[in-house]
Amino acid sequence: MDVSVEVSMYPLKDEYIPAIQSFIDRVNTYPELHVLTNTMSTQLFGEFDFLMDVMRDEMRRSYETFGRAIFVCKFIQGDLSPSA
Repeated sequence: MDVSVEVSMYPLKDEYIPAIQSFIDRVNTYPELHVLTNTMSTQLFGEFDFLMDVMRDEMRRSYETFGRAIFVCKFIQGDLSPSA
């Protein structure tokens, strides 16, 4: 089953851009995912179990590396990418 996720990350520090850019760079390393980023959010498209594992791992890595942050995520079943 495919899923589409829209993620916005809000690091709780003045220097927030490095934390956001690091998360975006890391999710772009997974060839199994289709990733679209704009100025407001990052959209991830892929197989449900794999994408959920990526979200868990990369959110954990963000917390461990950069500290506290808020992740706002919207999930919907299916591949809603523009190319689908």
